[in-house]
Amino acid sequence: MHELRKDPLLGRWVAVLTEPRAPSEYEIPSNEENENSCILCDGREDETPPEITSIRRPGTMPNTPGWWVRAIPNFKPVFQVEGDLGRKGVGIYDKMNSIGANEILIESPEHNMRPEDMGLEQMVRLITLYKNRITDLEKDPRLRYILIYKDSGKGAGATFSHSISYLVATPVIPKRVKEELDGAKQYYEYKERCIFCDIMREELRFGDRIIVETRNFVVFCPYAARFPFESWIVPRRHLCAFQDITGEEIEDLGLMLLTMLKKLRAIFKEPPFSYVIHTAPNRVPRKDYWHTLGEDYHWHLEIMPRLIRTSGFEWGSGFYILPTSPENAAKYLKEVG
Repeated sequence: MHELRKDPLLGRWVAVLTEPRAPSEYEIPSNEENENSCILCDGREDETPPEITSIRRPGTMPNTPGWWVRAIPNFKPVFQVEGDLGRKGVGIYDKMNSIGANEILIESPEHNMRPEDMGLEQMVRLITLYKNRITDLEKDPRLRYILIYKDSGKGAGATFSHSISYLVATPVIPKRVKEELDGAKQYYEYKERCIFCDIMREELRFGDRIIVETRNFVVFCPYAARFPFESWIVPRRHLCAFQDITGEEIEDLGLMLLTMLKKLRAIFKEPPFSYVIHTAPNRVPRKDYWHTLGEDYHWHLEIMPRLIRTSGFEWGSGFYILPTSPENAAKYLKEVG
């Protein structure tokens, strides 16, 4: 009989199928590369919007070759920094202007550089760029949430073959994030403990879903995962905001992210995947809500291989079906080099 599991954070249920699906049973769509037409490559800086910031070789100038990682505005932004919120009521409805930020974070000047191959030094630069952009944007009081995510491969919705991440800053807290914040706050009100710290301690005690651990991070397949081979990278140090990490933690996170992406490639041969950084919303004091944010929330990075298509049942109900249990997924991931 299949097993139903309840996510203790969100109260969401998932179904874990009895017969686990092996890695070889997942079909991975191929990626097409076209370096000649890629305007994100080194040397074509004048074909993109002017860069917002970059980490580059000493002595090189903005919007010229010589960068290692680079942030530029999205070509077709949904959210824009210019303007005001313009909140309005329309009958019983509410609306506002799409104030925010859409940025493309170019991960390497090399077109064919997959993230798992970029090396630790380059990954540290990329994570540092993530930190710098959030730190800069959180100063804007109009913005409520900043999400950094990556889609790799056509099966994950990637629109560029060049390796990039995205940053989206919004004037509201997205529903998925709000549910997570609410779940963490309710747990803290009841137990006066961080739910993420408790989950991490339980995973370390149980052990079967642990993939790898270091001095600063624990990586595991969550008990009630939404997707097969989903994994979380969780810092051991309780910290609500990603941008408050130290240099040592950035290097360790880079190592963990490289390790996990290499493990996925070794099993699935360049699978499409997404990862997201879930961090605290911009810490603007709000009555009866944010005063415990530093105690009840815990930033983390979620890696989601895009191995199966989500059905109408899952979209309509939020009730996920998991062909490979987290325990079996962790076993495969732990064993592969």
